[in-house]
Amino acid sequence: MSRAYRYGAWDGGADPLAPPYDVRAAVDAIGRDVMQGRSLQEALRDLLRNGLEDERGRREGLDALRERVRRRREQLRASGDLSGSLQQAREKLERALTTERAALDQKAAAAAERQSAGDDAAGAGGADGGDGADGAASASADAMEAQLAHAQLDALPRRTAAAVRELADYDWTSPAAKQTYEELLDDLRQQALRAQIPGLGQTGQQGQGGEGGQQGQSMEGVKELLGDLNALLAAHERGEDTTEQFAEFMAKHGEAFPEDPRDVDELLDALAQRAAAMQRLMRSLSKEERSQLQQLMAQAMADAGLEAEVSALNQHLQDLRPGAFVRGRGRESFNGSQPLGMDDATGALAELADLDDLDDQLAMDGPGQGLDDVDVEAVERQLGTGAANQLRRLAELERELKRQGWLTGPASQLQLSPKALRRLGQTALRRVFADLESSRRGSHDERSAGAAGEATGTWREWQFGDEQPLDAVATVRRAVMRSAATRSPSSSSDRRGVRLLPEDFAVAETERRSSAAVALCVDLSWSMYAEDRWAPMKQTAMALAHLVATQHPSDAFEIIGFDRTARTMSTAELAAVEPAWIQGTNLQHALALARRHVGRHPDAQPVVLVVTDGEPTAHLDDDGEAWFDWPTSPETLRRTIGEVDAMTRSRVAINTFLLGEDPGLRRFADAMARRNGGRVFAPSLDRLGEFVVSDYLRARNGGSGSRSSGAPRGRRAS
Repeated sequence: MSRAYRYGAWDGGADPLAPPYDVRAAVDAIGRDVMQGRSLQEALRDLLRNGLEDERGRREGLDALRERVRRRREQLRASGDLSGSLQQAREKLERALTTERAALDQKAAAAAERQSAGDDAAGAGGADGGDGADGAASASADAMEAQLAHAQLDALPRRTAAAVRELADYDWTSPAAKQTYEELLDDLRQQALRAQIPGLGQTGQQGQGGEGGQQGQSMEGVKELLGDLNALLAAHERGEDTTEQFAEFMAKHGEAFPEDPRDVDELLDALAQRAAAMQRLMRSLSKEERSQLQQLMAQAMADAGLEAEVSALNQHLQDLRPGAFVRGRGRESFNGSQPLGMDDATGALAELADLDDLDDQLAMDGPGQGLDDVDVEAVERQLGTGAANQLRRLAELERELKRQGWLTGPASQLQLSPKALRRLGQTALRRVFADLESSRRGSHDERSAGAAGEATGTWREWQFGDEQPLDAVATVRRAVMRSAATRSPSSSSDRRGVRLLPEDFAVAETERRSSAAVALCVDLSWSMYAEDRWAPMKQTAMALAHLVATQHPSDAFEIIGFDRTARTMSTAELAAVEPAWIQGTNLQHALALARRHVGRHPDAQPVVLVVTDGEPTAHLDDDGEAWFDWPTSPETLRRTIGEVDAMTRSRVAINTFLLGEDPGLRRFADAMARRNGGRVFAPSLDRLGEFVVSDYLRARNGGSGSRSSGAPRGRRAS
């Protein structure tokens, strides 16, 4: 049976096969930060922190995950009162004492009645007189006993722990009061055990399903578990434990460890985390509360005969995981009203410590720290599957940036690849051309490169918009061949000539030789960064570099960066350069390098462009050392003007683009233009790229400002 299938565009929401992020958009975001003067590592870290906008316009980066971590920590701190165990113990003690006092009062009242009855019988005489006297004496003894017990209770210390300790040997009158007191110790014992081993069930004196109706492990079972655990850890400490021993332990006691550790090390990590949380709990209590709770725990453990095993367990943890016990950030402030038991409190503090570690990982503030250092399982455990998937998407984005060749090198030495630099240059150039007037055709969409326009002897079909000269011979030949192919034999005597149609036209192809030697001098002094001129300068240089590489590859292009000294730079070096606190604007050195560059290409059209925001304040001495002085020294001016004059003698114009309103710079630029014949521009920052690219295109094609005439013809454009 045949089936018909119909295919169409997906209309069920977001494309399920689309990548989680637009990698090119990520490259553009990184590029914007790099252009602003940030390092590539910082730019990538900010991208991962902020994330990229999804189809709903939301940004889901590491900062969003950290915000969720912060909210979860606040929820934990509002979940209860850390001193709940002590509060609960105090309440149970008061309840036991109240019940006991009531029983003593009843006992004293009953004794008084019996004593009164005995006295009456003794006074009546007869056979019952002796029995009455004995009864009165017994009642008197009971009354005295109740009175002494009252006195003993009244003399109990005010501190809960001390009172509980003194009541250890107390002979309770009320069974209910005695049971409440034993429940107090049992609850403390249970909480302390579950604080270290959360999977332990409720421990009762009667055992599992015993007479008391309490469920869970018996005290004998707890002792056995602790003994086996200490034996395993002791063997591990000696290096004598085996896989079989661990498997046997987990088969016997695995239900007590909900973390489901896979080996002894994971078991130790889980136990140490809980022990560190217990230590954190103690630090979060006041000195008085801490002392009382420790005494209560010791009393509870001693009462059940567990003190030695618990002490041995703590010692093993300190020996095997000493680093766990320095965790924590001081006293934690919980502001909830619900009393938290010791196990719940340590659980909350363990989770809080987990969240603190997770927040540190997501911050990525440490040297060399990256997404690989973030515990995905901890993210899923604390924030859910959605957050873990979000983290995985960010990690995938980082991998794709490297896999697709946008970033190269190890994590500590990341670099933008040539592919990424081309995209940054293309983006910058597109932004420049968006500002250019649409009427300036040919300035940025040339079909051939160079200025010489030398014919190659080949031709191609004419296309609408071509500006190359027509190849007349090829055009006529194409028309004749077309006419011959379409003419019928009967019209062989037709002498009307050849009719030219649009498809017959052909244009001569030209090959343009090296036509320009371009030196772009860019100011890298600190003021460029401080006055927010760093990014426009970089974008302009990247745009011009991309234009030369793609439209005029035969041009000799060189970037010269200068602060206290000057140096030639590749586009990769310019993209990666970061602002530094270096004083000095050494235009003399920059012009010397520019003159050397154009001198290597004597047959090319020289184009020297200078982008700066300050007058010269540095120069090179005869020994090659840089000298800085502010305000500008006469020696710096003399040497800089010397380079300008050398350019003028070589008939090389210097076109200067001024940023800012420095009057000293404007005076110097005007004087330089009058001596050299170059031009001075004062564009706004958002139009810097447009001015520089337009001037390059004009200069390389032989326009004004390309060859200096030596005449004082400086002009200013704004």
